[in-house]
Amino acid sequence: MLDFRLPSEYEDLRKTVEEFARDEVAPVIGDYYERCEFPYPIVAKMGQMGLLGLPFPEEHGGMGGDYFALCITLEELARVDSSVAITVEAATSLGAMPIYRFGTEEQKAEWLPSLTSGQKLGAFGLTEPGSGSDAGALATTARLDGDEWVINGTKAFITNSGTDITGLVTVAAVTGTRPDGRKEISSIIVPSGTPGFTVSKKYSKVGWSASDTRELSFQDCRVPAANLLGTRGRGFAQFLRTLDEGRVAIAALSVGLAQGCVDESVRYAHERETFGAKIGTYQAIQFKIAEMEARVHTARLAYYEAASRMLRGEPFKKQAAIAKLVSSEAAMDNARDATQIFGGYGFMNEHPVGRFYRDAKILEIGEGTSEVQKMLIARELGL
Repeated sequence: MLDFRLPSEYEDLRKTVEEFARDEVAPVIGDYYERCEFPYPIVAKMGQMGLLGLPFPEEHGGMGGDYFALCITLEELARVDSSVAITVEAATSLGAMPIYRFGTEEQKAEWLPSLTSGQKLGAFGLTEPGSGSDAGALATTARLDGDEWVINGTKAFITNSGTDITGLVTVAAVTGTRPDGRKEISSIIVPSGTPGFTVSKKYSKVGWSASDTRELSFQDCRVPAANLLGTRGRGFAQFLRTLDEGRVAIAALSVGLAQGCVDESVRYAHERETFGAKIGTYQAIQFKIAEMEARVHTARLAYYEAASRMLRGEPFKKQAAIAKLVSSEAAMDNARDATQIFGGYGFMNEHPVGRFYRDAKILEIGEGTSEVQKMLIARELGL
């Protein structure tokens, strides 16, 4: 018989993160959000708890867990706030994971202990002003000059790239031309503070206001040749693997936001009165919340399956795309419905659903748009 209950170790983790999010994040995150300020104290606490090291081995400073443990953590954090959740997701899945997956032992020893402990944050430099979903259109270049890479180009929308504790950005760059005439793309580690590496001011964003997102520029930025991550010319394949895993993580985050919308709507339906009765007694509200809960349930099962296939070493590209598609749409639909249930109060930033509404849309864009997910699903079906 299939058993969809979480094993005890995952359930214990879920309860721990749920308590942390409720007691430590929820009371203060609204102020950080409105000031568009990065929540350093919260990140420090999560580092001390080991949340940024969950899927990494203990010998690298991690907690010896797995990717599903990270997903459960992201879901519980996003039930309260997505800025905090995306900071963990980007730092872990996009910042540290490529170094763990593809780095040399020297690179792992240099970077992973500080990344897995939360003392430093890593960033993932793929997207450019003219290259988003079409990653093959990368324009950033890196050429070997003696024993150094010389990097030139611009990256856009890079999370965790300009905080006071950012340690590195892994940059995708064109390093030559393949025999078939296509671009040779490689991954290169660029430490923060490297001359020629400029971090722009924070974007003014619709949502995720307490997270760090910036544009990066590289002008004759020199790093040692040893900073090449993995094999030269394998950067595109590395990033595709990273994005497949990241889609499962974003699906989990989306489920958390969608569940948070249900949580807040149920609470409000028990409190708010109109025409002499609690609004939860009206079938219109009951049906809306029931639909919201059904979306969460379906989306959670989708990301559970994708994560389980990943952990078993089975192909999971299609399942990751499905999970990301249905979860992000569930988050957007639930945020809209929750705001409607709250009425005018839902449009006020003092209530979490207002924040959820602002945060939801990016989930249908980041880590591949909904349209890209449909393309991937169709391709996996042989179309």
